[in-house]
This record gives sequence, structure tokens and C-alpha cells, in this order.
Amino acid sequence: LFQVLVNIGNHFDLASSIFVAPRKGIYSFSFHVVKVYNRQTIQVSLMQNGYPVISAFAGDQDVTREAASNGVLLLMEREDKVHLKLERGNLMGGWKYSTFSGFLVFPL
Repeated sequence: LFQVLVNIGNHFDLASSIFVAPRKGIYSFSFHVVKVYNRQTIQVSLMQNGYPVISAFAGDQDVTREAASNGVLLLMEREDKVHLKLERGNLMGGWKYSTFSGFLVFPL
């Protein structure tokens, strides 16, 4: 179950988990993913228009919880799309221990 804390302008679609840029500009995105009680390696990628831009990995086999984080500044055109994709592994407990943030830094 996802919980959206702030979504000014409603540019993050909860049903699809996709952010759609309302205008051209420089955007900041970050994500923090926690795997819980899972001995698999996970890889999460931030996707822009269907292509991976950055990834984060968590793969320690001897811990019950492990976090993976990353962040990036992206030049986005109006209506470009950004979302997270679980590329490898399994998030036992789902996304409830994870966060995704994005905001416009500088309009162009």
C-alpha cells in the first residue's frame, strides 16, 4: 500500500506510480528502498521515459534489513515520465519501508 505525503499539483499518479513533469526544467529525484528479511540482492532503478537513469543495490546476505539509496538531477521536458522499477530481487513487505521524492529545482 502506497501513501502519498505531498503531491502538489497531482503530477504523481498513485495508480501507476508515475510522476509526469508539468513543465520543462531541472528536477531533483531521490529514493530510499529497504529490503526486509530477504536474502536476495535487490536492484531498483529510476526510469525516465522507460530508460534506466540511476540504480541502487542492496545485497548483504547476513542482515535482516538493508537500505539502498540514490539521487539525481534530471533535465526533463514537459510530460516526461519518471518512476521506480524493481529490476532484480523481491521486496518482502512491499514498498512500505521505501520513499520516493521529486521536485522542480529550476524551470526552463
